[in-house]
Amino acid sequence: MKTQTKETQGNLTPKEAHNILVAGNKRFSQNLKMQRNLQDQVFETSKGQFPFAVILSCIDSRVPAELVFDQGIGDIFSVRVAGNIINEDVLGSMEYSCKVAGSKIVVVMGHTKCGAVTAACSDVELGNITALLNKIKPAVDLIRVNGNEMSDNSIEKVSVQNVKLSIERIRKKSSILAEMESNGEIEIVGAIYSVASGEVDFFKS
Repeated sequence: MKTQTKETQGNLTPKEAHNILVAGNKRFSQNLKMQRNLQDQVFETSKGQFPFAVILSCIDSRVPAELVFDQGIGDIFSVRVAGNIINEDVLGSMEYSCKVAGSKIVVVMGHTKCGAVTAACSDVELGNITALLNKIKPAVDLIRVNGNEMSDNSIEKVSVQNVKLSIERIRKKSSILAEMESNGEIEIVGAIYSVASGEVDFFKS
């Protein structure tokens, strides 16, 4: 598998970028792997990088974006923060990825059994973790009923809702990305990764 070049990146449409990720996850979930010479990719990318996607995912050790989508060095920008939340630094990273470096798709990927989401549902407060979990609380509030304790199923619904709210925040707080999406230059899409199956379920646009 060749390293992304300026030409291959530039010729990709957002839909094609999406399809590359879908195909890569299919290989991963079937325990297949594209043949790559990583040393060659290190050399090639030392001259410059042209990733086709930026993926915001959780720091969870079970969800490494490059492996989950079977991508190599120089293929994707990987933004990781607990609970795949949106803040100014994440938005700046995404804007750089798309507007400056040419990526064609923004993926916000939550996952099942998310510790950050579970902690937010349990109203955990601890140091700087509190401020982070507060960014997940709006999703909790949409799912929680009458202040009741959250079931496992409800917690998974919060993970989905959290991704949806993150996408809303991207469009609301980044005029750059919202305009690029409106112009058809990029796709912004949500997804959930299953830690049990290794499969990524992309949201319908």
